[in-house]
Amino acid sequence: MMVRFTVLLFLFSGISIHAFSQEVAGRWKTVDDKTHAVRSIVEIIETKGKVFGRIIKLFPGPADDPDPVCDKCDPDDPRFKKKVIGMEIIRNLQRVGEAWEDGDILDPENGRVYRSKIWVEGKVLRVRGYWGPFYRTQTWLRAE
Repeated sequence: MMVRFTVLLFLFSGISIHAFSQEVAGRWKTVDDKTHAVRSIVEIIETKGKVFGRIIKLFPGPADDPDPVCDKCDPDDPRFKKKVIGMEIIRNLQRVGEAWEDGDILDPENGRVYRSKIWVEGKVLRVRGYWGPFYRTQTWLRAE
């Protein structure tokens, strides 16, 4: 009886750890800090123990280019002058405790790359970008 309980406990703990590691994976709606309008959908995937995110859809405003390029990116960055739709903006995040960090995130609007950390908090994804000792945290919503 004790052996069966231990085996079941081990199996269920493995399943819950795997499910937990997949929480950030999926499609997330980015939200403008000021207007609260949905700006894009980012698809986050986990590959070989790291997390990456790619913009798969934009919701441009009336004055925005519907198919922009990252013309403000650093010219040495391979994403310079590339289309924003399809662009990998989250790179190389690794699990540290309950979060993913030690990678970076690109803001295509200003071309800056920030150290990054993401974590699930309830039903939302918190996305934090660091610039030196300063940081900004956004809340992304799961896309249906």
